[in-house]
Amino acid sequence: MSREQQAVARARKAFETGRSRPLEYRIIQLKNLQRLFIERQKEISDAVKKDLNKSEVGTQLYETLGLEGEISLAIRKLREWAAPRPVEKNLLTLSDTVYIQPEPLGVVLIIGAWNYPWAVTVQPLIGAIAAGNAAVVKPSEVCVHTAKVMEDLLPLYIDKELYPVVTGGVPETQELLRQRFDHIFYTGNSTVGKVIMEAAAKNLTPLTLELGGKSPCYIDKNCDISIACRRITWGKYTNCGQTCIAPDYILCDPSIQDRVIEEVKKSIKDFYTEKPKTCPDYGRIINQRHFKRIMALVGDSAVAAGGNGDESDCFIAPTVLRDVKPDAKVMQEEIFGPLLPILPVSGLDEAIKFINKGEKPLVLYVFSADEKVINRMRDETSSGGFLANDCLVHFSVSSLPFGGVGNSGMGCYHGKFSFDQLSHLRSCLIKKLKMEGVNNMRYPPHTPKKLGWARFFILKTFDLGWVGRMLLLALMAVVAAFVLQVRETQAKSKKMLLFCSFVCLCHFMSSVKILIKYFEVDRTFFPHNVFYWELCDRAT
Repeated sequence: MSREQQAVARARKAFETGRSRPLEYRIIQLKNLQRLFIERQKEISDAVKKDLNKSEVGTQLYETLGLEGEISLAIRKLREWAAPRPVEKNLLTLSDTVYIQPEPLGVVLIIGAWNYPWAVTVQPLIGAIAAGNAAVVKPSEVCVHTAKVMEDLLPLYIDKELYPVVTGGVPETQELLRQRFDHIFYTGNSTVGKVIMEAAAKNLTPLTLELGGKSPCYIDKNCDISIACRRITWGKYTNCGQTCIAPDYILCDPSIQDRVIEEVKKSIKDFYTEKPKTCPDYGRIINQRHFKRIMALVGDSAVAAGGNGDESDCFIAPTVLRDVKPDAKVMQEEIFGPLLPILPVSGLDEAIKFINKGEKPLVLYVFSADEKVINRMRDETSSGGFLANDCLVHFSVSSLPFGGVGNSGMGCYHGKFSFDQLSHLRSCLIKKLKMEGVNNMRYPPHTPKKLGWARFFILKTFDLGWVGRMLLLALMAVVAAFVLQVRETQAKSKKMLLFCSFVCLCHFMSSVKILIKYFEVDRTFFPHNVFYWELCDRAT
């Protein structure tokens, strides 16, 4: 057996022991993973510095800080996420217990990317652990130093049989894809995504694809251009432009192009000084192959700022391109580097038309003070995410699903969405061997009368909220009647009034309990009404 086969076999054997299922075990693993980022921050930062020239502060800000938050959220919310989820019933299932039970999928393959090697590799792992799965972790071989640190550190903190790390390049990844998994989670480009999807299809393996694309950025001429360009500059040149949700290009009216260029240049200077090459907060292109690819995109466009580079250092200056044509080289593929093309458009209509001609992007940005402009851009386009007047920050919101649509990906994750993405949401219905008469409508011989009853019972839903409101209304009516009765008899004692109301309430709640017992409604369906049930019991 190959190394990859052995890792997958061990992970599946460990999963089959059932030790990843108990919530207590999952929480222990998550806490151990959290401890890794506290105790080994120096090793993590040093490796990322060697791979991408990120500073230690930058590594924590863009890599590990979000992971610590995701782990804390998963630990805090896991019992709630993993609990049975009651669903609405129809009249036919009124006396049954009906719910959704999340359960682990099995063994998950996680293939990470190199641009944020910890963030995009460990974040799916958090979801896999929380959901009770085993997971084979394949870090990107492009980040050589980070992959080695990940291979060394993860087994020291989390179960090395359930969560093995497999390093290597294309041959190792291909060997992994020949194995059977219960889910594949890939972050990268659409070209490789298609290869992975083809491999997954052989075993009908479900998968999540977090891809990319050319994310547009429209600037309305009536917005605060200075603030807009400051935020765009940050979003574009962070990590040297090697961010899947970076603004890929700007669309704006020709009348504001010069102002946009000047404001972007000013922000570049504020962020990275006049010499970005010596600035500790400005990164490097991952390798010389990508350096050459990016520099080749500049050729047929006019440079308004930057444009220079140093291949030996994999340095490309923050670059702005003006009056870019739709058929320019830089517009034919995702840039994934520090080049910012500006395409003049006559207005919002042309911008929307241009965006819709291309593939659906991972995110779409619009900068405008006009809510109508923002709403039109949102409603008349499609993208994985949509941001108005800022860049990147939606990635930090765990309550938002992060993912693409169409060519930019499928599936989503972050927070509870990671848990659900890597769980099987199992449909459960528990019926008792009683009330068989209700079932006669479904048994042969079939008649129009039975069909009529079936239509009534199946198509009518049982709204507990509505019933609760009606019962409350009935209770209020009964109490009011007693109050009036007491007043009419001119009861002198307030204690008598309270006593009468209490007796009324007890009789009412006792009746409700008898009614619910008659319909055989399972009280476990109402876990949040424990106090109410206790009152019913006492009333009886």
